[in-house]
Formats: sequence, C-alpha cells, structure tokens
Amino acid sequence: MANTQELLTALRERRSIYAISKESPISDERIQEIIEEAVKHTPSAFNSQSTRIVVLLGEQHDKLWNITTEVLKAIVPADQFASTQQRMDGFRAGYGTVLFFEDMTVVEDLQKQFPLYQDNFPVWAEHTNAMHQLVIWMALQSEGLGANLQHYNPLIDERVKTEWKLPESWKLVAQMPFGKIVAPAGDKAFKPVADRLKVFK
Repeated sequence: MANTQELLTALRERRSIYAISKESPISDERIQEIIEEAVKHTPSAFNSQSTRIVVLLGEQHDKLWNITTEVLKAIVPADQFASTQQRMDGFRAGYGTVLFFEDMTVVEDLQKQFPLYQDNFPVWAEHTNAMHQLVIWMALQSEGLGANLQHYNPLIDERVKTEWKLPESWKLVAQMPFGKIVAPAGDKAFKPVADRLKVFK
C-alpha cells in the first residue's frame, strides 16, 4: 500500500516546471542511473523496445537550445521573436535536456512481421514513447528536479541528428529540459473526473 501511495504521490507532484536553473540536486551519475532504469523497464507494444533516449548536459544542453533558437529565428517574424527568445532562454537556463526518439527501423520491421497490425505500430510506438516521457518526468521530479515537455520536432530533427551523429532512422518525438526548481508551478485546474472515467460492475 505504501508503495502505491508513493507512486500516486509522485504522479500527483509531477508538474510542468518552467523556472529551472543550471543546478542539480543530484549527480550526473544519478541522472543517468534513473534514466537507464526507465529505459530498461518501461513497457512497449510487442516488447518492441523502440524508444531511444539522448541526455544532453552542460554545454551540450546549451547547444540544443542555441540550435532551436537559430531554427526558429529563421521562420518566426522578427517583430514576434521576443517572446520566442524568452522561451528559449528559459529552457537554456536548465541543467540538461532529455531527447525522446523512436527508432523507425524497429517499427517498420514489426510492420513487415505482423502485416495485420501494420497501421497500428506507429501509434503504439507513440504510446511507448509517452510512457517513457512520464516515467522519466516522474523520476526526475522525485529527485528534486523540475522539468517540462516541448515539441520542436520536426523543425530541429535534422540539425539534432547531424550535431550528435544520430541514426537517420531515429524520429524525434519530444524534448524535456530540466533543472533545479527555482519557482513552483501554479495552480492546476482539473476537469471533473466523473466526466473522464466510467466504471461498470
């Protein structure tokens, strides 16, 4: 019972934290350890294990948000870029970023092996990626790190794969900047659970 309550507490306390700093209450080794555990034990359809994770720390983290800023500056009107620059500076202010990918070679191989389900495998890949995102987010939060989830893909995909020499088959799904919490998240509004859950006995 205690373990279930701890899990639910971690889920409840997981929030989108945007005020983060270039500090970490835990070591880089601990960050790697908990993310390795998440990668190893998070489930996937057909045990595909198709999710790929890249962790960027220090200068590598800064480089990602510099790249993203450059890409956006080329497409966002100059008179509207100030707010975009502010968001980029906020993400760059963090300690690190987790990049979430799906290896499409794995997905395509499963489509060939199981043609009856071929249309579902890309969807199921997104499901397993989302589970990795939640597990890692909760784990970071439990260790005292704030995080938020971003989606600048596909705008930055090719630059990211080129910069870090990643396989072409890796499809970028999400980016999660994290760091020491500088300010808590605000209040969160909840829609009625009765409208979102039905139980039949």
